Amino acid sequence: MTSKKKPSKELDRRNFLRTAAGTAAATGTLLGAVKGAGVDPSQKLKVGFIGTGGRGTGAVVQALSADDNISLHSVADVFQDKIDGALAQLAKDPKVKDKVDVPKERQFVGLDGYKRVLDSGVDVVLLTTTPGFRPLHLRAAIEAGKHVFAEKPMAVDAAGARHCLESLKMAEGKPISIVAGFCWRYSPSRREAYKKVMEEGIIGDVVGVYATYYSNHSKPHLDPSLRMDGMSDIEWQIRNWYNYTWLGGGGLVEQAVHSVDKIGWVMGDKPPLRCRATGGLGAPQAGGNIFDHYHIAYEYGNNVWCHLGSRKAPGCFNENADYVRGTKGTLVLGRGGDPYIEDNDGKLLWRYRKPREGEANMYQVEHDELFKSIRTGQHINDGARMVNSTMMAIMGRMSAQTGKEVSWEEAMAANEDLFPGEENLSWTQSYKPHDVPKPGVFQIPGIGGVENKA
Repeated sequence: MTSKKKPSKELDRRNFLRTAAGTAAATGTLLGAVKGAGVDPSQKLKVGFIGTGGRGTGAVVQALSADDNISLHSVADVFQDKIDGALAQLAKDPKVKDKVDVPKERQFVGLDGYKRVLDSGVDVVLLTTTPGFRPLHLRAAIEAGKHVFAEKPMAVDAAGARHCLESLKMAEGKPISIVAGFCWRYSPSRREAYKKVMEEGIIGDVVGVYATYYSNHSKPHLDPSLRMDGMSDIEWQIRNWYNYTWLGGGGLVEQAVHSVDKIGWVMGDKPPLRCRATGGLGAPQAGGNIFDHYHIAYEYGNNVWCHLGSRKAPGCFNENADYVRGTKGTLVLGRGGDPYIEDNDGKLLWRYRKPREGEANMYQVEHDELFKSIRTGQHINDGARMVNSTMMAIMGRMSAQTGKEVSWEEAMAANEDLFPGEENLSWTQSYKPHDVPKPGVFQIPGIGGVENKA
């Protein structure tokens, strides 16, 4: 791990939460959202869009569909062609095309484009860039007093998670809504299923969870021969962001974090005591430094273990499911259709029944509830749990990369800061991330007895 200069006080990604008070915040004691005056339906809500990838453009469609008096007001990305593509796609959508009002002067290109969106007069911002930038953008949005939709995950390293928690502390008591892109929390069927388990106790005490996130490769690294002369390290890596831990976090933190989030959900959003994990790179890519498979076991009190298997490889068994085992039965999610619960003898106790018109789209529901909260003043704050789930995924990656058992306290305090520069990332700067980690060799200061010198 390379050493870095001491960060500024304003953007200190490392040191928050190394105190007892900070650790308490990490375990869920951040205050919830507060009531505000709400925004009258006659007042148009202006939306800022930061990060114009495919998921981001989908989020814009859902946001613009969530309210009658709304417009897309400004957009930022590091690539103009990405902005052009997103706006062209939105212009073809009959549901939202009349709500898009983004002239050239409100299209901002560059690493500082997010600042100009926040200064453009927007009320709500959609943070959908590669997640390595999420802590910086979340801080700026909260400081500016904007309502926020933040796509998952909230960070890619321990320093970023601490930074997000510090930002969320700043949001306490403010009449703003903060909704996270952990979409399963907004799924009607999952909400009903977890209510059966957590509130009605239909399966008894939870004694274990097995979650799977097995799928094909999603974003292979571009061949190095496609790198144009003069293209900087930063631009090349951002164009291949999924394959670099400092930008995407890897498949566990960037995608399988949904499954981690569901584990956190059923365990009451309490952090695990510790975890142990394995992982590696089974199919080497043309570049990057991420693993393509993991198995993580999270330990909770009373010897409750929650397991997650994650693999990104073609030609293999695919599944995205959750099996929640209790003393009286098992909840099964994502296998064979609608969620269902069986007792220990295999007798069906409950199955989710979709409404006649079909289950509401969870991606739309999260935006419907966000904008309803803005209009009514009954603000939503997903803050503590969205960082808890993110940090659980980071913790699992730490264990797999180092080959060490990792406690929650170690993970939260670890000197892991992957961002290439504390203050002003330069588009032209050189940066070589660490190689693909070798478990048992790779070290993270503060993990597994490695001295934390920060």
